[in-house]
Amino acid sequence: MNEEIQKAIEVLTAGGLILYPTDTIWGIGCDATNSEAVEKIYTLKKRPGTKTMICLVANDFMLEQHVTHIPEVAYDILDLATKPTTIVYDGPKGVAKNLIAKDNTLAIRVAKDKFCQYLIGKFKKPIVSTSANLAGELSPKSFKEIDEQILKGVDYIVNLDRDKEKSTPSSIIKLGADGTVKVIRE
Repeated sequence: MNEEIQKAIEVLTAGGLILYPTDTIWGIGCDATNSEAVEKIYTLKKRPGTKTMICLVANDFMLEQHVTHIPEVAYDILDLATKPTTIVYDGPKGVAKNLIAKDNTLAIRVAKDKFCQYLIGKFKKPIVSTSANLAGELSPKSFKEIDEQILKGVDYIVNLDRDKEKSTPSSIIKLGADGTVKVIRE
């Protein structure tokens, strides 16, 4: 795993794209602070820049570095969640501008997967995590279902968990600055 982490970090540092297993499904990732790298993902997926992507952080400390104010209820949701849960926060900071939605929000998930935690922890920056599919297509349930254009369009493919089925995307919950909680995807 250390070798895979090192190779992925080299690509991320150079502004490249990685294809990697996450705690949910296979994802396309890049340095979430690099707007040119983020733009490469939009281009590869043929996805409009108005559709935002998820950002992964290694732990609560890193989360706190990239959100202006974290409502207390966010920690309760994360503690009680029975599956990977992404929360849409108001007031993201320290990430690429083209990753932030027009309403000044960003979807962030604290990674639970060991590989992702180690990768992000060693990289010391959040990374983008978007499903490994072209816009409008279904998310692949396994590595073998990933479209050839995606495989050829990334700079590095992590050589781990290629035989595992990972078919469940994360839950997505939006927390408003006014204290509202809205379930976007269960």
